[in-house]
Amino acid sequence: MTDNAEIKKTTTDNRVFLPREWPYRLLGNFLILTLIVLIAFGIVTIRTNLVGRQINNLTEGFYDLTSKLGFTLDDILIEGRDKTSRRAVMEVLGLKRGDNILSLDLNELKNRLETLPWVRRAEVRRSYFPNILRISLTERRVASLWQISEKFHPIDTEGNVINAPFRPTKPILLIVGEGAPEHINALLEIIKKDNDIWPRVKVANYISKRRWNLILDDIENGVTVKLPEENVEHAWKKLVKLDQTQGILKRKLTFIDLRLKNKVIVKLGKMTDEERQKLKENNEEKPRGA
Repeated sequence: MTDNAEIKKTTTDNRVFLPREWPYRLLGNFLILTLIVLIAFGIVTIRTNLVGRQINNLTEGFYDLTSKLGFTLDDILIEGRDKTSRRAVMEVLGLKRGDNILSLDLNELKNRLETLPWVRRAEVRRSYFPNILRISLTERRVASLWQISEKFHPIDTEGNVINAPFRPTKPILLIVGEGAPEHINALLEIIKKDNDIWPRVKVANYISKRRWNLILDDIENGVTVKLPEENVEHAWKKLVKLDQTQGILKRKLTFIDLRLKNKVIVKLGKMTDEERQKLKENNEEKPRGA
């Protein structure tokens, strides 16, 4: 009896129990199968564009229904249009009466309008019953005329070239030289502060992409003011002070050179007989000792 009990106990104690792995295997197979199904569905969707087709079908059905209910474009109103032709606006919009007004992408229409050369900013909105597309344009303002390669291009207030024909109806600043549009605003911020000399500036010539020459009063026979490459504001203030205290710009000059820091170089112009006679008369009219 003792031997049998001992053998039974030993057999029981040495028994080996294997872990139950079948639930994990089943879960793993399920995940792999799910992944395969998803990949297959993605491939089929991409190849056949099933989702895209369904969305397009639903969208087209919605627009067809709303068009029948009266949501069609009746008219287009444009505000702020001066130099931009109505024909150019309509061509870039590509719309016609009867289009579904709900289908219009207002942001896309805004971007199209802002590609027009004279349009600086556009606002587009729609109103209903009547169904009207309302467009508000802010056009570019011409600040100067740029001469380059014997051609003239209008420049807006931000220094951008306007790629459109332009014929000035009043006197306008002429800028000359490569790179002039990109640097003109920095110059104008300085010289526009003076109300006496600035209106007399007719030409701003950008020399060698480094500095400016200004021509006053007359494009062909005016006074040339040579500004330095650096410290332009200091040089301009010096010119203003010389004109206020000594009336330097009232004299018959060919050019005023302000490029040297502590020196101003001027060149006298040739006087006509009439100017000489007038100067002589003025001197004779002065009392002696004056």
